Amino acid sequence: MRRNMLKPIAAVTGSIALAATLSACGGSSAASDEKSVTVYSADGLKGENGDGWYDQVFKDFTKKTGIKVEYVEGGSGEMVQRAAREKSNTQADVIVTLPPFIQQADGKGLLEKYTPQGADQVDGADKAADGTWTSVVNNYFGFVYNKKDLKTAPTTWDELLDSKYKNKLQYSTPGVAGDGTAVVVKAMHDFGGKKPAMDYLKKLQANNVGPSASTGKLAPKVDKGELLVANGDVQMSFAQAKTMPNLGIWFPKTSTGTGGKPTSFALPYAGGLVKNAPHSENGRKLLDFMLSTKAQQQVSSIGGGFAARKDVKATDENAIALAKVMDGVEIFEPDWNDIDKNLQTYVEDWKSATGS
Repeated sequence: MRRNMLKPIAAVTGSIALAATLSACGGSSAASDEKSVTVYSADGLKGENGDGWYDQVFKDFTKKTGIKVEYVEGGSGEMVQRAAREKSNTQADVIVTLPPFIQQADGKGLLEKYTPQGADQVDGADKAADGTWTSVVNNYFGFVYNKKDLKTAPTTWDELLDSKYKNKLQYSTPGVAGDGTAVVVKAMHDFGGKKPAMDYLKKLQANNVGPSASTGKLAPKVDKGELLVANGDVQMSFAQAKTMPNLGIWFPKTSTGTGGKPTSFALPYAGGLVKNAPHSENGRKLLDFMLSTKAQQQVSSIGGGFAARKDVKATDENAIALAKVMDGVEIFEPDWNDIDKNLQTYVEDWKSATGS
């Protein structure tokens, strides 16, 4: 789902370009690659300045195991599409992406059944019943706004139709970005169905700057005042706000007159072992490590997210601040299997409604 265009990144613990490494990989491990693991992931967990949850976890994992992490980042949909294109010559060992794209990866036969250590402490709704994927970081969908130019956050969807938001509002592309797809999911929930949601998004298009494959790249524009409002998610937006002082998080509701609460839904980063992975044993070890108690305790303190394990109770400064962000927000549970099944239809309907 999320987020940005495909962005190969050099190995976290080395300077060899990922592209060069992958070109040498086949269906089995070469001797020089036996101590490596390749991760395809939606963006948000790796810090812009090397200070994100992934940065710490990968560093600690390499120190403990000697296994180097090769990392490729892109939109949730793009990561699944890339893995699918490579199915006959698998390059990735682990894929981490958002719903409904983790379900899509499973449906395409890209995932190997594996239950990581600690998965028994992950809620049933946050993992596959058949063991093909498990959430490693919990998260929630949300929007961001510019706190400098808007003294108070918007409260309703209808406010975004105001002319003051013309060319000052943008959301990432449904079907490409996880958070962009989440815009459609939330609108369908809040407006009570597909048709009223599409009718609203058609109206909103008058103010929308246009498509964006990257959710993560919208926050800097909001912080600078180029945009007043954009979509995001709580973990990523909270982490970005550490270096973007004008960034605020909010959750729209349908109307001020209904007395309803702002709503959101869980949008976890879910990880799975890629079928026929070149370094599957290393992939298993990394998934185990991500769900270890220490790594889960760092989800909030370093990553600005929510632990996937229910037995990890974070009490750090970030955890307290995150609890305040979510205070008063009503959480609903989407039917991800239905969304996965009908995703293409929803995306086509969105394109038709918005002329995208």
